[in-house]
Amino acid sequence: MKAAKAATKAKAGKAATTATEAKAAQAATKSKAAATTAKGAITAKAAAPRKAPKAESHLAMVRRARRINRELAEIYPYAHPELDFRNPFELLVATVLSAQTTDLRVNQTTPALFAAYPTPEDMAAAVPEEMEEIIRPTGFFRAKTKSLLGLSAALRDEFGGEVPGRLEDLVKLPGVGRKTANVVLGNAFGVPGITVDTHFGRLVRRWKWTDEEDPVKVEAVVAGIFPKSEWTMLSHRVVFHGRRICHARKPACGACPIAPLCPSYGEGETDPEKARKLLKYEMGGYPGQRLSPPADYPGKPAPGAG
Repeated sequence: MKAAKAATKAKAGKAATTATEAKAAQAATKSKAAATTAKGAITAKAAAPRKAPKAESHLAMVRRARRINRELAEIYPYAHPELDFRNPFELLVATVLSAQTTDLRVNQTTPALFAAYPTPEDMAAAVPEEMEEIIRPTGFFRAKTKSLLGLSAALRDEFGGEVPGRLEDLVKLPGVGRKTANVVLGNAFGVPGITVDTHFGRLVRRWKWTDEEDPVKVEAVVAGIFPKSEWTMLSHRVVFHGRRICHARKPACGACPIAPLCPSYGEGETDPEKARKLLKYEMGGYPGQRLSPPADYPGKPAPGAG
């Protein structure tokens, strides 16, 4: 009898244990399912698309663009054309030579060129092979020689040996487009103009002033943002910034004074120390491009050829 009672008690205990284990297993399964659900909810929340930033109005863009110009004026109060020249003819020739090469290379080449051919009449009478040898370091020297001979002859025959001060006349000269004409007008004649070179086009697109690629269209858009009196100096400031900080391949975002105004911040190096090492010319403590820079230029003059 006693043995039967013990057996019954043991059986009941075993049943209770089994029930408890089953209950615990059920709770664990429920907890795991809840955790899985919660994890799924977090994942779904993280994967949810972010709200698109509010589009900038045209007025807001214009205000931002003009503020960028004011900031650049404080950063580069000494901004200037980086080609050495003493008169409109030298600036015209130097600008034609600057295609597909650096201003430094042009500045190292033009002293010998102007010593040999100081006037349009002299240059028009040059022996092509001799001129080619002088300007060879600038690249594309045969095509450039042809342009220089052609524009010099046109200046001699059509403009009395003088560089014209009108856009419509300049662009008719061999090898002279709107960019070259605006450089000459703005810096030799004081006629406002926007110079859309590769640096200018790259930066205005990064700053979202326009998404146009064609230089003429870029010029028209930017001309509508700024007063005419700002066009020439704006061009110098933007080009200076593009050459010194906002480089094509690796902009120095972390060392850029106008980073808060730039919608493309982060395309380049954002670490301040690493970014500072990317700075060029006087910003990085190196010589500029002109052998004879303006008196207020804070950097070192560029070295001559050889």
